[in-house]
Amino acid sequence: MLYTFDIIVVGGGHAGCEAAAAAAKMGSKVLLLSMDMTKFAAMSCNPAVGGVAKGQIVREIDALGGCTGIVTDKTSLQFRMLNRSKGPAMWSPRAQCDRTLFSIEWRKMLETNSNLSFWQDFVVNLIIRNGKVEGLTTALGVKFYAKVVILTAGTFLNGKIHVGRAQLAGGRMGEMPSAGITEQLVQAGFEAGRMKTGTPPRFDGRTVNFEKLTVQHGDENPSKFSFLPEITPVKKQKPCYVIRTSPEVHRILKSGFDESPLFTGIIKGIGPRYCPSIEDKIKTFSDKDSHQLFLEPEGFDTNEYYLSGFSSSLSLYIQYEALRKIEGFENIRIFRPGYAIEYDYFPPTQLYHTLETKLIENLFFAGQINGTTGYEEAAAQGLMAGINAHLKLHHNEKFVLSRNQAYIGVLIDDLVSKGVDEPYRMFTSRSEYRILLRQDNADERLTELSYKAGLASSYRYANMKIKQNAVQQLISLINNISVSPDEINPCLESTGSALINQKKKLSDIVSRPEVSINKILSVSDISIMFNKIENLTSEVIEEAEVIIKYSGYIEREQLLAEKMIRLDKVKIPKNFDFSKANITIEAQQKLRKIMPDTIGQASQIPGVSPSDIAVLLVLLGR
Repeated sequence: MLYTFDIIVVGGGHAGCEAAAAAAKMGSKVLLLSMDMTKFAAMSCNPAVGGVAKGQIVREIDALGGCTGIVTDKTSLQFRMLNRSKGPAMWSPRAQCDRTLFSIEWRKMLETNSNLSFWQDFVVNLIIRNGKVEGLTTALGVKFYAKVVILTAGTFLNGKIHVGRAQLAGGRMGEMPSAGITEQLVQAGFEAGRMKTGTPPRFDGRTVNFEKLTVQHGDENPSKFSFLPEITPVKKQKPCYVIRTSPEVHRILKSGFDESPLFTGIIKGIGPRYCPSIEDKIKTFSDKDSHQLFLEPEGFDTNEYYLSGFSSSLSLYIQYEALRKIEGFENIRIFRPGYAIEYDYFPPTQLYHTLETKLIENLFFAGQINGTTGYEEAAAQGLMAGINAHLKLHHNEKFVLSRNQAYIGVLIDDLVSKGVDEPYRMFTSRSEYRILLRQDNADERLTELSYKAGLASSYRYANMKIKQNAVQQLISLINNISVSPDEINPCLESTGSALINQKKKLSDIVSRPEVSINKILSVSDISIMFNKIENLTSEVIEEAEVIIKYSGYIEREQLLAEKMIRLDKVKIPKNFDFSKANITIEAQQKLRKIMPDTIGQASQIPGVSPSDIAVLLVLLGR
């Protein structure tokens, strides 16, 4: 057996799987070390992928050549495009998945790569010499050596589970935590902290009275995450259900607050503000007598369901009594209670934008170890760490996405430049360029970059170019066609749009919010003109329509993005002495701590003002 690899990835969660897959696809010899090889990319909380901003990240992962979108599409139970009633910058794909099939499909994808090896074990310490990581030692005493180690420990570093007063050591219910690595890294000079997350209870669906619940179906014509044409949308969808709590449910939950580890001080870790436990919601929003929850299936061939929005650290008895007061849950049987989990993380300001640590060369962190929450954020970091680990081994350029290129760029820049004081979750509001970073154009933004870096395949790149050409042809055609009142007025009348009394450019008609290209294609005389466009798919039509309707907003954001691009081209020398710059003491301290590579990155650091940036530009000859 060989014990030496190019890259070792520690942890088989969403970050670890994407990191291992990316580096192996690019040609590195990779070892993926996991505690349990039956749970690759396990969906520890809700078996769903995507959502607001998270869905955009998954499409970006796919555009770069990652696997999360493909696995999601192959295991989906239901697909919905959220926020259709809002502008396209807010449209966010979300899929409900089969939890078991998701891990199985991930393992299939990983095992097809001959550059990827596996080992099931615990890591007890890293091998570090002269400021560089050289490998690791496992609980079985096996030493593995590598040029790069990517640490993706999830919630396992000194993980502790809480259910009321009951406490268990674990990284997930029923699984052992990882001990020793945090202590070793702290001794090496790293700063560490504690965070908290939680998961809702699981139920026996046979004991739910679904007739009392409000059904939530998937989209009538579901889309998908992957841009690859052979990956198809879900065909057979399972419904989800909307339910609400009541004052009686709240009364019972409140009766358990005196034993809640969240309120008694037993839990020290900081929890996610935007995905709070049910007890947090009741305490924070004490004026509300009801909260919306979602009952969602765990798989095609199981009766197991979970209650999204009801994560809890309360005792089993309190959870059970409160749940039975929810309409439709009167005879509920619980498979597993909700629980809270505390774990160690390392403030991400200790990383470069490549996700390599500043203190130990060739050691990368990705996922919840960096203070994030969510499968999507973890997978994105894993992908970027895997790409950069491989590129560093071959002395190639770093692969860093800017804030105007991707939500992944926003995510990593926020982590590295601003740090975290609570589990980080991506939102569309975190981006200055939302109309540029839409879910529909992720491939056109990122696939060529990834192809040049060596990850995205030539096949994927060719498909992106086909789609891009079709979009441009469609827009050009619409911009150059004029339609008469006789041709278009019946269509306008059917949509409630104002009629025209003279010829108009078709682009003026498409620009109207109530008129769609699909509606125009129903006019036979006009639709004939579109027959010359090959590959006129629904994705092509959607993107072209967004570009036409929102052209003014897109152009304005593009101008802002170009300013940032100019700042990102101004490199800061590695050993630049910020203390000699005539800038504020706060700016000096922040810049020395973060050590940004470019002026663009420096401008995003809290405490660095526009006047500080102006001084730096002068010093750098700009």
